[in-house]
Amino acid sequence: MTDVVDRVTELNRNAPGFIRLLGGEITELALDEQKATFVFTVPLEYCHSGDIVQGGFVTAMLDAAMSHAAFGTNRTITGLASLNISTQYLGICRGNQPLKVSGWIRQATHRTAFFEGHIVSADGSLVATAQSVAKVSRQQAP
Repeated sequence: MTDVVDRVTELNRNAPGFIRLLGGEITELALDEQKATFVFTVPLEYCHSGDIVQGGFVTAMLDAAMSHAAFGTNRTITGLASLNISTQYLGICRGNQPLKVSGWIRQATHRTAFFEGHIVSADGSLVATAQSVAKVSRQQAP
């Protein structure tokens, strides 16, 4: 368990700026499930129409969770290049409220990974889902 806590701490410490900008933090890594969970609390200045999180930011949060499912659970992965991402907006993601964003690896080969993710709002509603395909870069064998 300490390894997982240390990995979460490391990933949060080295998070890209956009994750911090959107109020994000990894809260859980499930190694067996190859799953990463974030909580994002998007500031109102990144919303439109008052408190509605802009759709591109919704996709960015999902992409972060899905990619961290790979980076967080497999240290041989050094890079991911998205080949396709599709987001479905099922409800409203509201700013200044915690959004639970989870991503997981559906299937992977040595060079390609297929991801899924979803966002659950503060009231427990499923508000967005995504699927992604990415090219995987790995460490060279010693």
